[in-house]
Amino acid sequence: MTVAAYCRVSSRAQDLSTQRHAIERAAKARGDEITDWRSEKRSGKLLARPELDRVRADVRAGSIFKLYVYRLDRLTRSGIRDTLEVVQELRQHGCDVVSIADGFDLNGPAAEIVLAVLSWASQMERLAINERISAARERVEAEGRKWGRPSRFDEAGLARVKAMRAEGRSLRQIAVALKVPKSTVARALTT
Repeated sequence: MTVAAYCRVSSRAQDLSTQRHAIERAAKARGDEITDWRSEKRSGKLLARPELDRVRADVRAGSIFKLYVYRLDRLTRSGIRDTLEVVQELRQHGCDVVSIADGFDLNGPAAEIVLAVLSWASQMERLAINERISAARERVEAEGRKWGRPSRFDEAGLARVKAMRAEGRSLRQIAVALKVPKSTVARALTT
């Protein structure tokens, strides 16, 4: 049987190394050696995530008996019901869940209350993040600016893309010539 760890960050720009380092130290202090690392860069607002699904399947198969997470919200940020469902499923199949940064033991008589409070707090944090993003979007749009990433092409670059397309070049050929993804070229041609 395996001691595993699950790390998650929400965006590609974020790094998993802090979680991994902290989990390694905590596992070592408990006398555990993590032999199976799972990680993904996806939002926690959805419960369906490939690596989490794999972890759950391996726990159901009996191949993981202890799962380390940095914080409980790494499993899910979609609310109390989802968090309790995931943790209960892992436990029912004999897997001990260890959250190292939350500061609470997830076993024992108060475990359900602790789980509910922690999952409620992570859901509230996600809602606060969404509110800040919405407020920022409204402010940017009120200032007459465009929300989102700036275009890879300025007016001259866009004219160049359109000229290359008019010459009969494929999206791929244009992308290679300009050293940008093909999807960027396609998006530029639709504006």
